[in-house]
Amino acid sequence: MKKQKHNTVLLFSTDLDGTLVGKPDATTAFRKTWNSLDSSQRPLLCFNSGRLLNQTLELMENSDLPTPDYLICGVGSLIYDVMAKAVIKEFSDTLTVGWDLKSVEKMMPKIPNIEKQPKEYQHHFKSSWHYHNASVEEIDAIKARLKDAGLDVNVIYSSSRDLDILPKYANKGNSLNWLLTNLGISPDQVVVAGDTGNDISMFSLKRVKGIIVNNAQPELFRATIHYQTYVAEKPFADGVLEGLIEYGVIRNILDPTPDEIRHAHYDPSLRHVLKTEKIKGLGADQLAFIELAREKAIEAIRKNITPLGFSACSIEENFFQNSDQNYKSVWARDGAISLIGTVSLQDSDIRECQENTLRTLLKHVSPYGLVPSNVLIDDQRPDYSGIGGISSVDGGLWLIIACYYFVKESRNYDFLREWYNILEIVINRLRALDSNNDMLLEIPEAGDWTDLFGRSYNILVDEVLWYYANFSFARMAELTGQFDKAIECLRWAQGIKEAILEKFWPTQTSDLQTRTFADQQFSLGDTSYLLAEITPFSFDWRCDVLGNILACLFNVLDLDRSQLAFRYMWGVGVNDPWPTVNLYPPVNAGDPSWRAYYTVNLLNLPHHYHNGGIWPFIGGEWVCFLSRLGLRDIAHQELFRLAEINQKGIHQEWEFNEWYHGVTGRPMGKAFQAWSASGFIKAYHELQMDS
Repeated sequence: MKKQKHNTVLLFSTDLDGTLVGKPDATTAFRKTWNSLDSSQRPLLCFNSGRLLNQTLELMENSDLPTPDYLICGVGSLIYDVMAKAVIKEFSDTLTVGWDLKSVEKMMPKIPNIEKQPKEYQHHFKSSWHYHNASVEEIDAIKARLKDAGLDVNVIYSSSRDLDILPKYANKGNSLNWLLTNLGISPDQVVVAGDTGNDISMFSLKRVKGIIVNNAQPELFRATIHYQTYVAEKPFADGVLEGLIEYGVIRNILDPTPDEIRHAHYDPSLRHVLKTEKIKGLGADQLAFIELAREKAIEAIRKNITPLGFSACSIEENFFQNSDQNYKSVWARDGAISLIGTVSLQDSDIRECQENTLRTLLKHVSPYGLVPSNVLIDDQRPDYSGIGGISSVDGGLWLIIACYYFVKESRNYDFLREWYNILEIVINRLRALDSNNDMLLEIPEAGDWTDLFGRSYNILVDEVLWYYANFSFARMAELTGQFDKAIECLRWAQGIKEAILEKFWPTQTSDLQTRTFADQQFSLGDTSYLLAEITPFSFDWRCDVLGNILACLFNVLDLDRSQLAFRYMWGVGVNDPWPTVNLYPPVNAGDPSWRAYYTVNLLNLPHHYHNGGIWPFIGGEWVCFLSRLGLRDIAHQELFRLAEINQKGIHQEWEFNEWYHGVTGRPMGKAFQAWSASGFIKAYHELQMDS
């Protein structure tokens, strides 16, 4: 076995699926960066995967990965020396003691609602099963049954689905520790990276340094809360590279050229998209136009700076009638989204406005945790009722998420300590909206950002925000040393995610344990996106574009489902004529979902406003969504198109209007809308256009 010369970090052990693999351009960047290191000085590289050996070798052949020194496969049940092309038998011999595969296979089928994984995932040291949405108590019960049967084994549960039964000492961490011992490497000379529960044992090695990628599951955050970890801002291999810079393994990242990102590295279902003309890179004129758009977006943001925070739109450059005076306010939802989009800007005036936005909203939170829909700028009067006297539930959700983004970027921990107790009251009040204890919020009709639109009960976009609000609050609790609260919220977030996937993603597969409203939802068959709305009596089958995009960006959807949702939305043209409509298809008069009040102020006619209108702030999230999938050139093209629509205006160019007609693409709504400008800025920085 190869032994490395002395260095600060002598070995890097990383998971593959969801960590190094999942975003093809990032995987290519990792290979290019890793291979650029001096081969005599760089650490040993070990891929530590749940895949079996043949599957891992196949993945290496089909993905743009560098050649590692070692493979740990089957969740720690095998170690392979890549240079010698041989399984390390000495390790395998240590697993035979006390291992009885036949008894395990005889015992497991007796557990209700469990299903054996296909043959290709089985190994003589690994018995793998699907067990969906199991609780901690259910996993503990399985461990107890196996122990009572005289089986001293290792039970690993991850991703709310995958259950692996292994020999007692077989897991990713123990296998890595065995390898380190035989190489003479200390754990404090090791960096590990992962994204799910089956990576926990790597992080649990004493003194090891950890990288948790942005797309990691709450189960990994929860289990590693007391460990030495670096939580990356970016997902997949981008996050790995970010962590390796933090630990001094690399100094800079070598970005791949378009020619280096080959179609073969993408899922076959996406290759037809990559062969379109939109794969072309941007020209010099287009790049210059995008730079101009960024300057104009910052100018538009500055028009919304007030002493109380971001106004919804420029007060000086809009005309207000009696019915829209509330635009002259700091809104919880609009302000939070504007903050999140601009948080990457290193601008003291904008940073101060971000903090003032949060302070204005937080100091008007009611004693019982109700966040105002908006606070009027003229007299600082809070409005809790929203449109039609209905509270806007999502304002509180966005506020918690925005506080997390602000603290994470500004490192203003004094601000967090000052307002932590208020934020806890807010999230506790939101939790009370789960009236039937099913992990999801029950939202009143028109009670979120789509005001004057007929959705209620379990609404996709709100449930996705509810998941990420819990995750965000958990991370803030951790920063203040409230570890028990952090663990509680991470556990809650995991349950919310499982409930969303179970209720909003219809499938004909029989592995779901519960079915609701007389199986009506399942009459759809297998869908390609999360449904827009679920009630006890019906469902809305339409595609909530924002909800599905955020489900990917906030890690509710895994890579496979995110790709399915993208293929659907791309195929039906949600970004045509501009990126992108909020709903597909719109609700037409006569449809069972139509409401008479859609004609109020002529707002929610088909292809208008929340009924299939084009929203530039969603266009910004769309670009980030494409980037998350690794569709870099398409994301660049869509950013250029987003700049084009923001240039349009009713009275002048570069109005960054609130919304645009879903068919004609003509600008509608207020000009110099803060979240329209911030959406462009967020997308610009996501694509690292300034690097």
